[in-house]
Amino acid sequence: MKTFSKLKVFLIIFFIAIFTIIAARHFIGLHFKKKFSVRPAPGVIVEQVEKSLFYKSIETFGTAIAQNSKTYRIKESEISGKLNIENRFVKKGEVILRLKSGEEIIADFEGKLGKREIAQGVLGSESLIVTLDDLKKIVIDIKVPENYVSILKKGLRVDITSSAFKKIFKGEIETISSRIDPSTRSILSRVLVDNSSFEIIPGQLMTVKVIYDEINQIGVPESAVTIQGSTAFVYTVKNDTAEKKEIKIGKRNFGKVSVISGINEGDFVIAEGVSKVRNNAKIKIINPKN
Repeated sequence: MKTFSKLKVFLIIFFIAIFTIIAARHFIGLHFKKKFSVRPAPGVIVEQVEKSLFYKSIETFGTAIAQNSKTYRIKESEISGKLNIENRFVKKGEVILRLKSGEEIIADFEGKLGKREIAQGVLGSESLIVTLDDLKKIVIDIKVPENYVSILKKGLRVDITSSAFKKIFKGEIETISSRIDPSTRSILSRVLVDNSSFEIIPGQLMTVKVIYDEINQIGVPESAVTIQGSTAFVYTVKNDTAEKKEIKIGKRNFGKVSVISGINEGDFVIAEGVSKVRNNAKIKIINPKN
């Protein structure tokens, strides 16, 4: 009987020990699972949705021409006094130079003077051409494909750039030809450019961008937009939580995409780190300080 009691106590102690080990392993497993399975919220950069100017454009090339120019052909031997021509600005009616004969060459308009030598034998070895260019306005003749005929109109805004300058010159469409060139299937248009700083020189090759279909609309960075098939969406942020929203997109300009519907001005969208985000997941905003 004593042996049976001892065996019974042993079995009870044994099963209690086994249960304790199993329970301990279970709770230790839960502890480590909780500690190591929970991932920290991904860091993202957000931007506020605001309105921007979006547009379409036609890009082409053209050569800069002075709005008004005139040339005077003379012989150096006929000039009275010192020749003062290059890089000189004159006003309308000002004397450009005087000749020994008593004749004066008068500026027909305000502009910049220059000179160009003439090849020997054309007007004599002492001949030269004096140029007068009105540089306050520059004209550029461009050829635009005929499929843009319905878009072109007088007054359209134009951006002009050149490899020589790190700036954009402003201009507008001044005139449009009444005929399409059948050999090139293009229409000739003239652009008038503001050159009040006198930086553009006649003869320069300029890149011309004709702006049309302008609209002021809310937009988001291209990096914020994810496209799956025919569907586009972004992640907005509220209370450090990402929310997936389907949007309808429009034009693209300068790294931004216009948004027709789906979000509102003032919303915050995830601009960088989108690939790490899931709908209704917590996020950590790490925008760089200005």
